Amino acid sequence: MIGDDKVLIWTAAEVEAGAVPAEHLPYTREILAWAGRYLVSPHAELGRNGPVCPYTQPSLHKGLFHLAALTATDDGTDVRDAIESLRSWYERLSTRISPADRELLTILLVLPRLDYQDSTGLDGLQREAKDKFVNDGLMIGQFHPVCDQPGLWNEKFKALRAPVPLLAIRKLVVFDLPFLMDDAVHAESYLRRFAPDIPPRIRDQLVKRLVSTRKSLQSA
Repeated sequence: MIGDDKVLIWTAAEVEAGAVPAEHLPYTREILAWAGRYLVSPHAELGRNGPVCPYTQPSLHKGLFHLAALTATDDGTDVRDAIESLRSWYERLSTRISPADRELLTILLVLPRLDYQDSTGLDGLQREAKDKFVNDGLMIGQFHPVCDQPGLWNEKFKALRAPVPLLAIRKLVVFDLPFLMDDAVHAESYLRRFAPDIPPRIRDQLVKRLVSTRKSLQSA
């Protein structure tokens, strides 16, 4: 276990072994079981071949899958503080593994005290944090029992539903562009990182076109 006065972090192996305080063990074990059952498997409604999340199984296999919990109660201030602390811990953990494996480093922050019937609060926290995360080369996503965000390949498939509210953190990768096209700042951060040789003026035009195309497709 690692952590501080805001957040505690365990490896999947520690969760499996029960090396987690009693107040956190049921929820971390539930999410670990869900990840090993749902995220690593294909789904008939996904809209493409392969598992729901192609990174989860390699992450688990290499011991780079982590679960985290707050040290205090899950009110909005505590979650915001924990997100910022978790971002710092993610960077520290990244330095301990090989560059080739860094895209597999994953942390799920389990938030069992958030509302299970309304994802508004969790959605807002994710949106609030996303600008900074994407700018730093990281992704933060929300999972919730009633999350209504549509899937990329099938809008009827609610891919981000989990039994317990949580936030997932991992490295930004080149395949993440579809997740960033709704926001010009996010698309610009992506292109600045993955397409540095594109002239800034052309990059700005591309960002505007990507965002406009995404919005047109959503309204069609």
